[in-house]
Amino acid sequence: MPKQLLPSLRERNRYIAFEVISDSDIGREGVMKAVWGSVLRFLGELNTSRTGLWVMDWNDEKKKGILKVNHKNVDEVKAALTLVKEINGKGVILHILGISGTVKKTRERYLKEK
Repeated sequence: MPKQLLPSLRERNRYIAFEVISDSDIGREGVMKAVWGSVLRFLGELNTSRTGLWVMDWNDEKKKGILKVNHKNVDEVKAALTLVKEINGKGVILHILGISGTVKKTRERYLKEK
C-alpha cells in the first residue's frame, strides 16, 4: 500500500463556482473546451499545467459548474475565465459566483437555489 502525503505536503486547491449566461444550450464538453482554450491562450502551456485546472462539476439545466484550481493560481485563472466570450460559436458571459477551499462549501454557498 503506497504511503500518503502528509497534509502539509499536499497541494492546496481552491474551487471556483461559475455560471454561463447564454440563451442557447451549453454542454459540459463546450464549457471544458472554452475554459481550457482561454486559460491556454492567456497563460501558455507551462503555466496552464501549473494551475491544476479541472472541471469538477457541471449542471446543464442551471448552467453552473465548479472548477478545481491550485491555490497559487486562482487570480490568473479568474482573469482567463473573464476572456471567454463564446462557446460553440454562441455568445456567452462567464460569471464567477465565488471561490472556496472545499467542494462542500462551494456547493452550499454558490450552487444552492435561493
